[in-house]
Amino acid sequence: MTIREIQHGDNEQIASVIREVFISDDYPKTGTAFADKQLDFMFETYDKPRAIYFVIEDEGKIVGGAGVSQLENTEENICELQKMYFLQETRGKGLGFEMIQKCLAKAKEFGFEKCYLETLPQMLAAQHLYKKVGFEYLCAPIGGTGHTSCPVWMMKQL
Repeated sequence: MTIREIQHGDNEQIASVIREVFISDDYPKTGTAFADKQLDFMFETYDKPRAIYFVIEDEGKIVGGAGVSQLENTEENICELQKMYFLQETRGKGLGFEMIQKCLAKAKEFGFEKCYLETLPQMLAAQHLYKKVGFEYLCAPIGGTGHTSCPVWMMKQL
């Protein structure tokens, strides 16, 4: 499996991966990434300064992804770890750790001071990974992402 930057031709596959994760894991469809308008335009969404999205490719098939971009609705120098989702067959292989490392390295390269994320309470394995790389829980959200169904907020100093 290879982690690489998203390409225009990946849009349909990565949108399908994210939707499949929400459906198969029975996560809320409203107030989450599932309902984001940019889900079908991931390449275009991250084709801007200080933003990047990576996909995991396995024999030509996209099986996961994650990215970083400026946290919306804040003037602070904070990025957000965004849309980190992996198909079931991809989990437990160390790719989440590798993906986070790539995203955080890029965030530092872009000059961000902190990295923020929002997640679901039932995503315990993801939270364990986030804590392992230095994210700490927050008491309230920041930035106003619109993900009202994601009541777990975390931040990491870069």
